[in-house]
Amino acid sequence: MTISAERKAEVIADNAQAPGDTGSPEVQVAILTERIRNLTEHFKTNHKDNHSRRGLLKMVNKRRSLLAYLKSKDVGRYNALIQKLGLRK
Repeated sequence: MTISAERKAEVIADNAQAPGDTGSPEVQVAILTERIRNLTEHFKTNHKDNHSRRGLLKMVNKRRSLLAYLKSKDVGRYNALIQKLGLRK
């Protein structure tokens, strides 16, 4: 259910604004998106796992608030991120 260190490093490298950037909203949203996708796959076989479902809902809400923050600060970066990650239309 968790992402591997190698995959996390790839996600960070793909979305970092500068070398060593791990805290920008883009990186945080990308990591949350990867974790959400992994949990979604987990629920296809473990549909009664309600404890993990609560964690999934918390991650979705955190991602939504980070995206709202990014949209309020810089719409261009927001649009680029949702297009890159395949979120929304």
